[in-house]
Amino acid sequence: MGLTGNTVLALAALLALLLFTVTVWLWPGLARGGPRAVLGRIGLLLATQAALFAAVGLAANNYFLFYGSWADLLGQEQEMGVVVDHSAGGKDVRVVGRQKIEGVPGGGRPAVGGQVQKVVISGETSRIDSPAYVYLPPEYFQPAYAKRTFPAAVVLTGYPGTAENLLKGLKYPRTAFEQARSGRMQPMVLVMMRPTVAPPRDTECVDVPGGPRTEMFFAEDLPRAVSETYRVGTAPRNWGLIGNSTGGYCALKIALHHPGRYAAGAGLSAYYRAAEDITTGDLFHGDRRLRDRADLLWSLDHLPQGTSSFLVTTSAKGEGNLAATRAFVRKVKAPARVSSITLDSGGHNFNTWNREIPPALVWMSGRLSAA
Repeated sequence: MGLTGNTVLALAALLALLLFTVTVWLWPGLARGGPRAVLGRIGLLLATQAALFAAVGLAANNYFLFYGSWADLLGQEQEMGVVVDHSAGGKDVRVVGRQKIEGVPGGGRPAVGGQVQKVVISGETSRIDSPAYVYLPPEYFQPAYAKRTFPAAVVLTGYPGTAENLLKGLKYPRTAFEQARSGRMQPMVLVMMRPTVAPPRDTECVDVPGGPRTEMFFAEDLPRAVSETYRVGTAPRNWGLIGNSTGGYCALKIALHHPGRYAAGAGLSAYYRAAEDITTGDLFHGDRRLRDRADLLWSLDHLPQGTSSFLVTTSAKGEGNLAATRAFVRKVKAPARVSSITLDSGGHNFNTWNREIPPALVWMSGRLSAA
């Protein structure tokens, strides 16, 4: 039974309820004095509290996905990453696994419920290898669509989130399936991954001098590799980006600076200036030009704006990016376009983003084309 499975959570909750019931039932008999009665009361209280703590902890982990497995929880995942060199002409996308989509009718049959493929994307120019999940909608496997290309959206987590958050916590494949089935959006391919392509470092999707060329990976290598592997178009109108928090900043940044690759960028609870802290290290090596360029509000004021469309989200209460989001909206000028979602209240968390993802995907679909 996996750590994030509903079975484990249900058993933990059942055990906590059972121990609570036993404690209430036996308490009158243990109320008398004597060492055995005292030890019995202590034992039942500790066991009940431990079971309750375990159930709450498992529920929180299922929601936020702090740990992906028992080995991860117990600190047994200590194996270092392996650098793999690839010769020119090697395959840029390697499929390493396939899985059905949870909560989707007929999820076991790709032509009915779609499919999620676990892949490794290799950047030909950046020399970055990064794991990802690719959602292929049911239409991708249906004969009627055999010669059709699909639009694609790169979906990015926050930092230091895992790509699994996008499947389980934020439910992107399931939401895309439901929105397409209801006719609100067209079928799209989703490329889901972390913006952290050089973990544990947070590179803020910039090309670090002498370091990881993260912007190159997302702006050039990724769309090229995916288009060569799947039936996805190669024009800017075929590609968009969407992300939350750090992923939202990256989505807006890449779409803003690379309108020749991406037609749309959506930032959910995004910030607008590259973070610089202990997780990022020295991103710019004293280069003021690079630091300014990583400030999206500065870029809107000082650099040419292309034809990309932007979606930004915030909350009137609960988010810290309200003022900056309003500034971003004011600074976008034609031919670029901007839209926004402002919730009455909502914090920087999964619940807020799950309220924004369905309309954001519909918005993205309206800005992209399959042809």
